[in-house]
Formats: sequence, C-alpha cells, structure tokens
Amino acid sequence: MDGARLGKNVIRFRWLILIGSIVLAMAAGSGGRFLGFSTDYRVFFGKDNPQLQAFENLQNTYTKNDNVLLALAPSDSKVFTRETLAVIEQLTQDAWQIPYSLRVDSISNFQHTWADEDELIVEDLVKNAATLSEADLARIQDVALSEPLLMNRLISPEGHVTGINVTINLPGKSMNEVPEVVAFVREMAMDLEAAHPDIKVHLSGMIMMNNSFSEASQDDMSSLLPIMYLVLMLTMGLMLRSVSATIAAVLVIGLSAFTALGLAGWAGLLFTPPSASAPTIILTLAVADSVHILITMLQEMRRGKTKNDAIIESLRINMQPVFLTSLTTAIGFLSMNTSDAPPFHDLGNMVATGVVAAFFYSILFLPALMSILPVWVKAHADTKLHFMDGFGDFVVARRKPLLLGMLSLTILFVFSVPLNRLNDQFVNYFDERYAFRTDTDFIVENLTGIYLIEYSLESGETGGVSNPEYLEKLEAFSNWYKSQPRVLHVNSLTDIMKRLNKNMHGDDPAYYKIPDDRELSAQYLLLYELSLPYGLDLNNQINIKKSATRFTVTMESVSTNEMLAMEETAQDWLKANGLPSMQVPGASATIMFSHISERNIKSMLGGTSIALVLISGILIFSFRNVKIGLLSLVPNLVPAGMAFGLWGLMVGEIGVGTSIVAGMSLGIVVDDTIHFLSKYLRAKREKNADSHEAVRYAFHNVGTALWVTSFVLTAGFLVLTFSGFALNSQMGLLTAITIVFALLADFLLLPPLLMWIEKKEKIDR
Repeated sequence: MDGARLGKNVIRFRWLILIGSIVLAMAAGSGGRFLGFSTDYRVFFGKDNPQLQAFENLQNTYTKNDNVLLALAPSDSKVFTRETLAVIEQLTQDAWQIPYSLRVDSISNFQHTWADEDELIVEDLVKNAATLSEADLARIQDVALSEPLLMNRLISPEGHVTGINVTINLPGKSMNEVPEVVAFVREMAMDLEAAHPDIKVHLSGMIMMNNSFSEASQDDMSSLLPIMYLVLMLTMGLMLRSVSATIAAVLVIGLSAFTALGLAGWAGLLFTPPSASAPTIILTLAVADSVHILITMLQEMRRGKTKNDAIIESLRINMQPVFLTSLTTAIGFLSMNTSDAPPFHDLGNMVATGVVAAFFYSILFLPALMSILPVWVKAHADTKLHFMDGFGDFVVARRKPLLLGMLSLTILFVFSVPLNRLNDQFVNYFDERYAFRTDTDFIVENLTGIYLIEYSLESGETGGVSNPEYLEKLEAFSNWYKSQPRVLHVNSLTDIMKRLNKNMHGDDPAYYKIPDDRELSAQYLLLYELSLPYGLDLNNQINIKKSATRFTVTMESVSTNEMLAMEETAQDWLKANGLPSMQVPGASATIMFSHISERNIKSMLGGTSIALVLISGILIFSFRNVKIGLLSLVPNLVPAGMAFGLWGLMVGEIGVGTSIVAGMSLGIVVDDTIHFLSKYLRAKREKNADSHEAVRYAFHNVGTALWVTSFVLTAGFLVLTFSGFALNSQMGLLTAITIVFALLADFLLLPPLLMWIEKKEKIDR
C-alpha cells in the first residue's frame, strides 16, 4: 500500500486506529511489571565466555569470592589501640550475622600460630581487646605488621587502616539477595559510626559492586528519563511551533517506549546499566519519524492544503523513507546481538522493538490523532524556506571546495583512529556519586586492592600440595609476583607452610622456609587444619583431593592493558619455571572485565559488517539505483570514522561502552542519508530536475527536518552523558558526536558527491 492510500484509510478509520493503538499499547506495556534489575556483574559475560568458565571452575573448586570488605579507619590513624581493637573484635563477631555469610576474616580472628615446647598453639590474634596490656598491644602489632597473609590485605603497612572481609555465598534463588546483604551491612556500618564517631567505615567488595550495578540502572531511569522527556517537549514545541503537533509527537514517543519496555518484560529481560538506557534511547529515536511526518504536513498546510490533504501528502512523501529509516535503525541495533556482553543484546533488542513500534505509531496513530486535533497554521503565498533554500544554494555554489574540505577533514580524523587504545578499569565504571566508587578508591589508596588474578595451581597428584618440589615452585612463583610492580599482596599456601615449619622447630627463624620432607609437610598441615575453628578452615585455599591450591594476587588499580600484560608475563614464567601441571590461565572478575572490551570489539565488527551489507542492499533495492545505493555508503561510514578519530585525539581510550557505538550508530546515521536521497531522487524522477536542482529540492523539503531530528538525537544522547555509569555516559557522548558528523556529512559531503558523480546526468526513472 502506498503512502497516499494509507493516509486516506487512516483518516477514514481514525477512531478505530486510535482505540486499537491504545489497547495494543496497554496490552504490551502491561508486561513492564515483570521487569527487574539485575544485581550480578556476571550478566556482562555470556555463558560461553572462556574467562567466565575459568572463573566459575575456580569458584566451584574452592569457595566463592563474592565478598563484602569493611575497612575501618580510626581518626587517630592507630588501629592497635584497645578501643579500636575492641571494635574490630566485636564487628568480626557481628559480621557472622550478615545474611549468607560463609566466612569472616580480620586481624582479630586471624589464626596466629606459635610453639609451646612441642605443642602447636593456634588461636585468635586478638582476644578480649579491652583488657590487653601495652605489651600485648605491641606484640599484636608486631605480629600483624610482619605477617604476609595480613599485610596489604587486612592491615595497612602503617597500621592506620584495617579490613574485615566477609565471604558471601548467595543461594541465587532471589533477586533480593544482594540488596538484602547490602542493606544489612550498611545499617551495621551506620550503627558502628554512630556508636564510635572516631571510626569511619568504608564498604567495598563484589557484593557492593553488584548492588551498584542495580543502583546505577535505577538512578539512570529515575533521573535521565524525566530530563529526556523535558528536552523532547521543549525541542518539539520550539521546532514545530504547534501545540497539537507537539502533543501528538510526545504521545507517539511515550507509547513507543511503553510498548518496547512492556514487551521486554513479557520476554523476561532484566535491566542492567547498559539496557537501562534503552528508554532514553527509544524516546530519542522515536522522535525522528514523527518530526518528518509532522513537518511535511505543516509545510503543506502553509502552502494552502487542508489538514487531511496535508496528512495524505505527508504520508505519500515520507512513507518510503520513514519505513527505510526504521528498518535500517532496527538492523543497526539488532547487530548488537553479536556483542560478547549480553546486556548489550538486551539494549539492542529493546531499542529495535521501540523503533519498530515508533514506525507503526507514526504512520497510524499520529496521522489519525492529527486528523482529530485542531491545528492552526497560517497559509503563506511565499513557500520559500529562506534559510534552507539559501543553504542549498550555498552548497551548490561551493560544491568543489566543500567536497575537498570534507574529504580532507575526514582523512584527518580517520587517520587519528589508531590513537585509540583498548583500556578499562571496571571500578571506574561508576563515578563518584556512588559510595562504592569513593569507598573503593579509599581502600585501594590506604589498605588493599580489589583487582585480583587467581590461579588453581595443580601439583599433578592427590595430596601433592605437601610435596616440597610443588611448594618450592609455588614459593618461587609467589616471590616472582611479589617483585612485580603494582602488586600489593600475594596469598599463597607457602606462607602458612613456612610459618608452621618455624613453629614446629621452636619458632626458630632459621626454619621459616618450606619443609624438606613431604611427610612432615602433610603432618604440619593436618595438625593445623584440625586446630582451626569452624568457618576458618582451608577449604577456600586447598581443593578436596589436596592436589591443588588457590593462589591469589592483589594488585593496585590497573588498566585492562596492564592486567592482561601482567597475566601474559605470568604465563611465560609458569611455562619456563613451573611444573607442567601448573600451566593454567589466571581467572577472576578482573581478568573477565579485562578481556571484554577486546572480545566485544571483535564480535561487534562482525555484527556491524552484516548490518552494513544488509543496509546497503536495502538501499540499492529501494532506490532502484546501484550507483546511488553504493554512494550512500560514504556518508554512512564517514561519521563513525570521524567520531572515533576525534575520540582518539580527545580521549585516546576505548572501553566496552564505546566499542558498540559503530554498530549502534550505523542504523541511526543512515536515517538522514535516506531522507536526503529520497527527496533528491523524487526531484529527479517526478520533476525531471538535474542534480543541482535536485539538491536544492532536497534541502528545501527535508533540510529543516534533518537538522531538527539531528538536534533532538544529539540532545537525547547527550542526556546519557549525565549518567553516573561510565559505559552509558561514554556511549552517549561518542554517539552524539557521531550524529553531528553524520549531519555534516549529509549536508556538506553527500550533495557535492552527488553533483560530482552525476554531472547532470539523468537518472533512470
């Protein structure tokens, strides 16, 4: 059905269309009640992700490392006082009451070992802190500040900050488990600070990070959506200068987002920080179709047509380009399903659904509503659009310098693309409005890090963890890591074995080394394990068969490049110096996030290529002109290249958020090209115009709509820059830059290219 016939039928059945649209929107939107917020950082990784699989295998072998870290900073910068140690002792006991707690580690319950003649004594380092003597305090401080298992992990070298690490084992049966833990811990911290104003509590760990993902999602939806709606209403009102048109457009936008989010709920999707930006993006994109239809309608009314005739003419002119732009935009966002991060699948699918919904509401609901609402437009005898007509004349007159200038600018920016490098720090995903970020920054600066590399190092035999040869290799690996820059702490079984060997030789410092005899090592380890209290065993460090141990490296705040370089160097060391059984990759959340940007870019390149081929084929088929279809690739590819080049000059780093922009923006930047070429070809075919006149016709009829929609799209994505979640703010900024370059390409590069290539030739009609 062509646009004119559709327009007549829409006006004829307008009440039925309006009622049907609202009923369908309500039915689809009712699924929104099933939408929830994910509280698990693992959602960023697909089930087939090799780093996730390695991480899950390690956690299944030992205990999970989901944790809450409570860092205590006394105002006098002295941890080893009776008062502070008493608080630590009490908080360590209270921490066992945290929901789903599995283990609590602190300096107070650290299992200190010492020899009493032939007997091994294993006891809490701090007991009855309030009654300790000065000598006891000095002894505890000496032990804590010389113990490798505590230093830069649970106590700072200066003794001014200490930590209590609580291991959490979430059942995974409810979405409320993480918020439940966080609420309990935050209340515990508030109560402690109220009772002891001289102690500040900082909260970090994987549980706190998980909760921050959920908070970021909810904050974006509660703060950015109202801003976006306000921007849209003001922009539409100023640009359309019609109350009725503005109301209709805002309703279309709202119905589109409502429908898309409702269908996402029916599909069982969950909001994550990336997908939480979907409503804002849908609101932004849904504007485009409405603007083109409404601006053309209002222009036709100013030329003297009745409202209904203007609606029919607008649909006749815009039906094809609106359909094509909706289709290509949906394809661009659907290409995000090739991303290695599932949250971007959800974002792409939600937005694609919203774009399709916006198309149908724009060609059915919008004209039906406009045929009912009163529209006051004053007819003008002079239909010349002074600015756009003058701009069109300028482009035609200056076509050669514009072509050379734009090509030079494009080359400059494209050659700057290599200045970008892959880099991320997942803690920096959150800005300083989130307590997790500020608390973690404090902990990293004053106590320990949360960037980990972990290994499950096999001995190659059951009970092999007592083998001196294995322990010597383990110790060598530990010493190598401790010598590396940016490494804060290494947690290795060898530190325990060396201490036990010293204890069993009358605490003689000369025996602080790996035992020479395997049987002795096994006996020491068994004696130590039998002496440990419930909840503080070695299950988190030794596997059931005692054939492997967990080896954990804690690093300063490092970039993904530094983390991957360190792991690569460690693998080289293991190959050259370790046992064959120790050749295993490092595994941790840090390693997972370090790989995701690179994996995401590689996967998105394939998706973007597929989208480009599909979009190009659609344009060639729709325009019925191979030359024009192929030419459209230039203004579609140039914006992303220029944007990434400018990003290389401005920022120089690409993370997981910016890695999706090329594929996502492809479907958006095509829109302006389609509308311009549609009007250009209409002038050639219907008015027998040459290329110069066709360019002027395109500027006259669609120029205003293009810069209006580009302005709205840019404003919409710039709203995302207010997000406290870096993936969204960076994605929003880079996409906005791409859209600006797209408008420049369609206004200043595409028309000169058309005139240069066609050279006033007639296009087959």
